[in-house]
Amino acid sequence: MNTPIAIMPIEVLLVEDNPGDAQLTRIALEDSKISVNLNVVEDGVEAMAFLRKQEKYANAPHPDIVLLDLNLPRKDGREVLAEIKADQHLRRIPVVVLTTSQSEEDILKAYNLSANCFITKPVDFDQFVKIVQSIENFWFAIVKLPPE
Repeated sequence: MNTPIAIMPIEVLLVEDNPGDAQLTRIALEDSKISVNLNVVEDGVEAMAFLRKQEKYANAPHPDIVLLDLNLPRKDGREVLAEIKADQHLRRIPVVVLTTSQSEEDILKAYNLSANCFITKPVDFDQFVKIVQSIENFWFAIVKLPPE
């Protein structure tokens, strides 16, 4: 069975303050059979500006999915998740929490804030790549994403 190939690239917003994790995510998505346009911002304030197309992000694409770290500078991922899900123009964007946290409190809070899933980042490079490729396969090849 062949994996369907998207005609238009999937727009991904990665909210990640660790440049190493952002680069690993980029590497993992480069081998994709699916065309992916990865946009990276480093904190929650930038994430909300991107999503709301404010200031330097006035021409930013509407993301099909957000990969969100929880522990961010300026505005943490929990606040970003709450703002996304409270905004009628953004709430349908799937948000995948991708974080180092394994805390039950963080897991419960993320789901209570309507995260679409919660994934703990592995520290091993190969496992990290497998996780990102699994996210890609599920969200970009299997799931039907909402229109803008």
